Amino acid sequence: MTSKIINMAEKIRDAEDRMLESLFASEPIADDGFSQRVVGRIRRRIWVRRLALPVAMVIGGAIAIKPASQLVVAASKLLTVVPEEVVVTPAEWLPQVQGIAISGSFLQTAIYGAVLLGVGLLGARMLTE
Repeated sequence: MTSKIINMAEKIRDAEDRMLESLFASEPIADDGFSQRVVGRIRRRIWVRRLALPVAMVIGGAIAIKPASQLVVAASKLLTVVPEEVVVTPAEWLPQVQGIAISGSFLQTAIYGAVLLGVGLLGARMLTE
């Protein structure tokens, strides 16, 4: 469905509209394919820009796999050294959920995850400031 305003604008043309139509209706200037080369180069640059970030992320991820795995191994070794009293949350600290069967370890993991998320967001905000 087209608007009545657009249809009306197409029907009513003044002298300036007719002059512009005659200017743009002329034959294209022979440029020996220059404009096509320019358009092709612009399209190529657009595709390079679109693909540069994902390709860089894949390459960076491939490079970071080994150090990330070493970091996970080091963190797991560190957790074995930390006393169990520090890692395990007492049951009375956990909120009591009635009517929902949630295992304690799942709830404990969810709480730890929420705390880590909060600390990470706070740290990121502090770094940006």
